[in-house]
Amino acid sequence: MIRTYKELSRLQTFEERFDYLKLSGSIGTETFGFDRYINQMFYRSKEWKSIRNHVIVRDNGCDLGVEGREIQKGIIVHHINPIKIDDIVSATEFLMNPDYLICTSLKTHNAIHYGDSNLLDKDPIIRRPGDTKLW
Repeated sequence: MIRTYKELSRLQTFEERFDYLKLSGSIGTETFGFDRYINQMFYRSKEWKSIRNHVIVRDNGCDLGVEGREIQKGIIVHHINPIKIDDIVSATEFLMNPDYLICTSLKTHNAIHYGDSNLLDKDPIIRRPGDTKLW
């Protein structure tokens, strides 16, 4: 299944977007292995930095593009569909097309890859006048 930002943006809540994106991977599964230098070269390119900035502006720096979930530190521009070495070598459409990219925090990025919602930041507790419990 090919996931897109266009489809993702139709989902209103953070939870719905997370469920759409989660991959259910496993810890220790090799992605680039010894060829990691290839993706590191790609992520240092001017082209990537330019499209990365475009996606951050489009998503207002918000986690999964959800308003009110501003990422305070370390925005990751995540490939909605995991990329492989061949995607980089062949410069496939998945690399630089904003429809295949989304902003995430580190915790959300890890939760997507491992399919584990327990890794996500919890919603802040909203205090109201008259609350008697501290938390």
